[in-house]
Amino acid sequence: MRLGVCYYPEHWPEDCWAQDAALMRASGLTRVRIGEFAWSRIEPEPRRFEWDWLDRAIAVLADAGLGIILGTPTATPPKWLVDRMPDMIAVDRDGKPRGFGSRRHYCFSHAGYRAEAARITTALAQRYGEHPAVVCWQTDNEYGCHDTVQSFSAAARDAFRLWLAERYGTIATLNAAWGNVFWSMEYRAFDKIELPNLTVTEGNPAHWLAFRRFSSDQVVSFNRAQVDILRRHSPGRDITHNAMGFYTGFDHHDLAQDLDVLGWDSYPLGFLEQFRFTAQEKRDFARQGHPDIAAFHHDLYRGCAKDGRWSVLEQQPGPVNWARHNPAPLSGMVRLWTLEALAHGAELVSYFRWRQFPMAQEQMHAGLLRTDGKPAPALAEVRTVADEIAEIGDPGAAPKHAALVFSYPSEWITQIQPQGEGCSALWAAFSCYTALRRLGLNVNIVAPDAPLDDYALVVVPCLPIVPDSLSASLGAFTGQIVIGPRTGSRSDDFSIPDTLPPGPLAPLVGGKVVLSETFAQGAGYSGDGWEITRWHDRFEGDVQAEIIADGGAVACWKSGRTRYCSGWPEGALIQEIVSRAARDAQLECAPLPAHIRRRTCAEHIFEFDYASAEVRITPNN
Repeated sequence: MRLGVCYYPEHWPEDCWAQDAALMRASGLTRVRIGEFAWSRIEPEPRRFEWDWLDRAIAVLADAGLGIILGTPTATPPKWLVDRMPDMIAVDRDGKPRGFGSRRHYCFSHAGYRAEAARITTALAQRYGEHPAVVCWQTDNEYGCHDTVQSFSAAARDAFRLWLAERYGTIATLNAAWGNVFWSMEYRAFDKIELPNLTVTEGNPAHWLAFRRFSSDQVVSFNRAQVDILRRHSPGRDITHNAMGFYTGFDHHDLAQDLDVLGWDSYPLGFLEQFRFTAQEKRDFARQGHPDIAAFHHDLYRGCAKDGRWSVLEQQPGPVNWARHNPAPLSGMVRLWTLEALAHGAELVSYFRWRQFPMAQEQMHAGLLRTDGKPAPALAEVRTVADEIAEIGDPGAAPKHAALVFSYPSEWITQIQPQGEGCSALWAAFSCYTALRRLGLNVNIVAPDAPLDDYALVVVPCLPIVPDSLSASLGAFTGQIVIGPRTGSRSDDFSIPDTLPPGPLAPLVGGKVVLSETFAQGAGYSGDGWEITRWHDRFEGDVQAEIIADGGAVACWKSGRTRYCSGWPEGALIQEIVSRAARDAQLECAPLPAHIRRRTCAEHIFEFDYASAEVRITPNN
């Protein structure tokens, strides 16, 4: 695994570039990521390119022995372009334009901006596509950051209409698929369909799901246009993109099919603070991050990536600037996060960023150097871990223990129609992942159409739309299966199946769901050390009630080798269910302490301790 860093030569005086590059190399870094925000410096006026500064920066970095990951600058279109095409900016859900002054101020559906993005990508690829120091390209930056996948502009509306016409063929087919007879919502033609925002009350969930799919496809096609240009002008180089944490605005499985390596940006402390962890978890892991944040995304994006190739393109090295609270990592955490990425199969960990910038929006975001150019605390850890990686070498392939099935449309469905507060497919997957990892198991997060060979256990936390391929795979699977609520509960166009949930999986689970109920906090059912929270499915069929709560509520049904978790899969309940399934699968596992995680590879077993207290070990004499 290589180590790298994100660097912005345009931010710093040219006479410090060579010193920066030499120190990078001396610190064990071999890759440097540049250029993704530099459009205004590359092209300060329309069609007037200034390449000299970038030529010199690339030469300096290359002379130091650094391989360059060069980004296309399309996440930050310059002001002159917005002035020329003011309708290129996105429009938010409330109908307000999202203007210039930060970044990601464009609509994926705007044909004019797409043409400009292709033009600047072509110019960059023609200039540097054959440069020996350019070893990889990154498209754009963090698609969807700041809630920018969905745009409610006129350009998006017109493109959506064309997308619907291609998908459904006739307006009668669309009306029938969406159930538009309800509330007299039927359309006369595709060009009469509006976007699903700004309705008096909630829009038709089928309409919203179609718009989410369309918006995802727009991201994928926008990215593909850049990939095609880069492959044409820069053959033989890898192409990557940097995805984000806990972000589901587009389907990363689809995006990754056009990339060689899928990257993601790892900010464990920021994610702990910003997302739905408990107050206790935020206190216990404030300076370490929850033990499953980084690993969950490592395994998620490895499962999305074509050929399983993935990397960390931005690794947090110190306090960030964008969370509600921004503590510094404990000493040793940057090293731990780096080694954990190695254990999960990363090709690269690149730290964000080299030097903290004293101006603009991210001036409080730490780097490996302080604003004055002196080392920040993480730099020493990077030097140490570079030596450790060299000593460890290739940790080897990881044995397959458990497969966890996740799809992005599942999260879209639970966002569109949650039915109960907090009922999220993404967080159901995270809870199941934590339960499996607490047993010391390797977990592969896989798409619904992924092969399930060689696994002992498959967990499907929440998959409302079950494709035929998964139904067939689970039917042929000989290991243990755990299925969570809402699985098989919707058709491809968001209707309840005629056979009731779990739809095509009914023969596997031995019955059907006849009623679903959701609860306020503390109003569910409880059992021996666990409780049913948020959601509960009532079941009918030839199936065994395995785990029963007070009042006779069934928390888990069992039919042969399949268990159905009828409560929302989280906490002690899902821990108990996956523990029973793992035991029946004859997996060697035992509960780990809450702060310990294990990753088993062919050549090494890694254990990562997220405890904040110091531990002293006295060796035996």
